[in-house]
Amino acid sequence: MRIAVIGRGLIGSAAARHLAEAGHEVVLIGPGEPADYATHSGVFGSHYDEGRITRGLDRMPFWSAVSRASIARYRALEAATQVPFYSEVGTLMAGPEGTAGVSDVGDVAQQSGITCERFDRASLAARFPFFDFPSDTIGYFEAQNAGYISPRNLVRAQGIAVEAAGGQIVDAEVTGFEEIASGVTIDVAGDRFKADRVLIAAGGFTNGLLGDALPLKVYARTVALFEIDTAEATRLAAQPSLIYLGPNGEDPYLLPPIRYPDGRTYLKLGGDVVDRDLTTQEARQNWFRAGGSVEVGVMLTDHIRARMPELEIRSTHIRPCVTTYTPTDLPIIDLLSGRVAVAVGGNGKGAKNSDELGRLGAEAVLGDVRPDLALAASMVA
Repeated sequence: MRIAVIGRGLIGSAAARHLAEAGHEVVLIGPGEPADYATHSGVFGSHYDEGRITRGLDRMPFWSAVSRASIARYRALEAATQVPFYSEVGTLMAGPEGTAGVSDVGDVAQQSGITCERFDRASLAARFPFFDFPSDTIGYFEAQNAGYISPRNLVRAQGIAVEAAGGQIVDAEVTGFEEIASGVTIDVAGDRFKADRVLIAAGGFTNGLLGDALPLKVYARTVALFEIDTAEATRLAAQPSLIYLGPNGEDPYLLPPIRYPDGRTYLKLGGDVVDRDLTTQEARQNWFRAGGSVEVGVMLTDHIRARMPELEIRSTHIRPCVTTYTPTDLPIIDLLSGRVAVAVGGNGKGAKNSDELGRLGAEAVLGDVRPDLALAASMVA
């Protein structure tokens, strides 16, 4: 069967790999990372980055399960493609004792049999001296099968695996598609492709191809990169990834020192406290071109100063991205017709488990849909 996957991001590239390795004729279509955000006139992706937290711990059993399924395949994909993307530095999830967020994480860890260590405030300070937590903080530390991934390199690895399995990659933006009697036609600039079926996995730009048919919220997000020198990177060599689950639902996340393509080392922090809904395709494009929110950058700087008061910061930079949410806080992975399927809705958690979401998308385009991920489930949520 010839299957086109629209979207060369984390979920789309994973779906294409699973389909190609299953023996299908696959064409993966989507543009690469733009050289200049400010002047780019097309769509964007949120995987243009070197650090996303990965872990089995989560507040929701679904996200824990799909994350653990993906993590279990990381090393095999790295070995097959010779592209390293996974750093197993561990992940700490911490917050005020007795609050819903921390309690949910503890419950999921116990129910799912995730190996982790529980710390109180005193033991947190001893084990993780580079962090400063409020006195009522407890934490769960997942030392193995957790840490961070490079989303850029993960997408690159998936693409190499697609081509190794006989798939085709087209570096172009899809401008439209049409179902016809014999299949589906997909239009790109100056060309047209035909497939038996299509899977759309275009992240925050998915509804642009579907006429806003899906109940999605695409929120503007800003992350801050804090540059540190070699001495600070050495001091923080044992730092894990961190998610702080605040008492009011806030959950800022912090990546350990990572060397970026510009040769500098940064700690990355994200955690917008206000959801800014980007309701149109133009608004999403303009958000990426604008480069992020200065106000959120200031808030994130205040947060890292509170959490790591001894951190020596050389420079601070902000970057834009978006997150795509569904009414159920689960992805929508479903057939929209007999020939067109969709896989979208990472709900702020999709990078680490994208390989499994892609696998589920591959199953969906072949007709096997999980009821809890179907569009109908989201419509009634």
